[in-house]
Amino acid sequence: MASTPPQIADVPLATESDRPFSTASGFPLPVAAGDEHVAHGLAERLGQPGSPPFTRGIHPSMYRTRPWTIRQLAGFGSATDTNERYRLLLEQGATGINGVFDYPSLRAFGSDDEQAASDVGRGGVAVDVRDDFLDLFADIPLAETSVSLVSSQPIGAVPHLAMFLWAARQRGFRAEQLTGTSQNDFLMETAITIAPKALPPAASFRLECDVVEFTAREMPGWNPISVTGYNYREAGSDAPLELALTLAHGQAVAREMIDRGLDPRTILPRLSFFLCAHNDLFEEVAKFRAARRMWSRWVRDVLGVDDERSQRFRFHVQTSGATNVARFAHVNIARGALQGLAAVLGGTQSLHINGYDEAVSIPTEHAALTALRTQYVLLHESGVAGSADPLGGSYLVEHLTDAMETRVAAMIREIDELGGIVAATESGWVHREISTLAFAHERSISDGERKVVGINVQADGDDAPPELFELPTDTVNRQRERIAATRDRRDAGKVKEALARLGADCGQGRNVMPASLAAVDADVTLGEFGDTFREVLGQWQFPLW
Repeated sequence: MASTPPQIADVPLATESDRPFSTASGFPLPVAAGDEHVAHGLAERLGQPGSPPFTRGIHPSMYRTRPWTIRQLAGFGSATDTNERYRLLLEQGATGINGVFDYPSLRAFGSDDEQAASDVGRGGVAVDVRDDFLDLFADIPLAETSVSLVSSQPIGAVPHLAMFLWAARQRGFRAEQLTGTSQNDFLMETAITIAPKALPPAASFRLECDVVEFTAREMPGWNPISVTGYNYREAGSDAPLELALTLAHGQAVAREMIDRGLDPRTILPRLSFFLCAHNDLFEEVAKFRAARRMWSRWVRDVLGVDDERSQRFRFHVQTSGATNVARFAHVNIARGALQGLAAVLGGTQSLHINGYDEAVSIPTEHAALTALRTQYVLLHESGVAGSADPLGGSYLVEHLTDAMETRVAAMIREIDELGGIVAATESGWVHREISTLAFAHERSISDGERKVVGINVQADGDDAPPELFELPTDTVNRQRERIAATRDRRDAGKVKEALARLGADCGQGRNVMPASLAAVDADVTLGEFGDTFREVLGQWQFPLW
């Protein structure tokens, strides 16, 4: 049986003279929080760092002995272009790679598809063939570097992982040597970054789980999914909805893997999560703490798994791109530092801070390195790394953590009543909830209720716009030439055979990863992967709301 969320002491609504003193998600704030605002049983809800329910962090000493991974996002142009940025960041102190792909690559469209031409290499790196992954990770010590493949949509995550494994093997690395993460989130295809020709939710979830199952069996150091609460938030969710969707999705994956015969003690420690750090510092810290506690108790009480490693909620954080403002863009440095501080106070395992210029362009080297060095200011100069859960016991933070848990638990119950996260997506419930909150947020800014520097407050005065990053201009042509060269050199018979096997396994419900690895060996292109999946699994008409 699941544990009951704490009973939160009533907080009177703010008086007219006190408003607008509530959190970004609408939790009323007491004038001065005290013991009366914290439910009984706090000691049991807190525990100790490194012990269930992990409210205070998943490691006993947290950053004193194990600093968070400094993982800065990068991706643009061709694989060679992005490789230069990867190596620059690693040389300057990044401790992991966070590689983002362009929209066609995420959706498994080839750069030679006319529908994709305008997006090639613009929102991330373009990858079309297996050789792109050789170039993308050239001269990077893969056995020593944690690599996050931001392959957010399962239709792209499957071939991306297969191509990454092929490239690693060419350089002499075995699958069991590799550490990192595939983002691999069906909601990214069906509810967030929606686009024509998307797979149906159940089909996309199935591919997602094929990746999870394969890596659990073959890649012990790999996190096969990073449930992407970050993008749920960026699309318009508030903090409670972000967390509810994240936890409900993680629960669905865990159940599916157990149904496929995996030992929960094997798969649960490999599941990972990706959350957003927004501007409301105390609410964000409360969200991160509540996430750990809720996941730990669900694993223990619902799945009946007592193994502590299986109960840990491990997560990456990125600062909020949606809060960055184009006017007075350098003020975004302060936003990034504030949000990064919330992530660290909340106990994240890895962190990306956005470049100050991301509201107007892909980050320049200056912006990317400023963001990287902001992380080192947090680590070395702020003092926050010296003590685990430094805000633990704060009346306000404990009150907000309990309130967050209560509201999120109610949302998860609603999702369960709809039949789970896949059914909630198919019905349009996810889309309606996000769009309703997104509209309310934008209206609060346009009405002046929510203050944003550079938009409706402190918006006057001279601005010094940041230097814009200049994208490579020949990426489309270079990618198309590489695709053509690949098709010319490969054995057409082997390609036909590989695609037939991939289609058959896909249609007959077998795990598609073995056939995908064989397809990459035959030099099948990314676009051909996508065409096969769309032909076999069909396409989905998004709900109108």
